[in-house]
Amino acid sequence: MLRVLMILVPLALSIYAFIDCITTDEQEVRYIPKPLWAILVLLFPLVGSISWLIVGRDRTVRRPAGGARGGWVAPDDNPEFLKGLKENGGSEAVPPGKDDEALLKDWEEDLRRREEELKRREGGSGGGPEDSPPKG
Repeated sequence: MLRVLMILVPLALSIYAFIDCITTDEQEVRYIPKPLWAILVLLFPLVGSISWLIVGRDRTVRRPAGGARGGWVAPDDNPEFLKGLKENGGSEAVPPGKDDEALLKDWEEDLRRREEELKRREGGSGGGPEDSPPKG
């Protein structure tokens, strides 16, 4: 078991270091160019991987000028988004003053109108029991 670990741990370390090296942005690489770091990690897996992880990459967190946090902000945390909601009064899909029954009747009338228009386009006479609207 110990022999397997002595092979797998350096292998995993070198794979991680190589992938980290090739995916790191060029501005974050220190001391030698990125292709040379990748070759170093491949040719000397243990020493190259450890060197890359310790000194090869600039791991300091860079913040934009002014100390403001950059990146994506959730809508409920974004003051500009919330301000836009207040200005628009919220986006209501239902017109104020209409109740559910009136909306349902409007939708049914629109559906019937569209079905009749579709029948006229297709040239079908329809008239069957399945084509008539439900009575109620």
